[in-house]
Amino acid sequence: MMRLFLALGAIFGGLAVAGGAFASHALKAQLSERSLEIFETGARYQMYHALALIAVAILAEQGQEKALWFTIAGSAFTLGIGLFSGSLYALSLSGIGWLGAITPLGGAALLVGWGCVAIAALQR
Repeated sequence: MMRLFLALGAIFGGLAVAGGAFASHALKAQLSERSLEIFETGARYQMYHALALIAVAILAEQGQEKALWFTIAGSAFTLGIGLFSGSLYALSLSGIGWLGAITPLGGAALLVGWGCVAIAALQR
């Protein structure tokens, strides 16, 4: 599972760089300033959590008793990236306002991931 999180972290990180470049160049003339900000927020949070996935994959190797919490964290980060960043991308590109209602669900998943990392860190 941890190799999967490492691979997903690398893939999500690369896609965040590509998305940011795409927004800066191709989308700049196509989107409103607000829609561009929304897209860039999605890319920024995707990168943060891609790095978090990589850290989870590395840290999980430290001990069996922490692996469960890191597995939950990695799963939550993956779900959170999809819901949070994905909904922001879709909202900014489509202008469909109800997509913004999905974003907090992704944010909650990201918070669960960070909570699980904290629990793993506090375990002996």
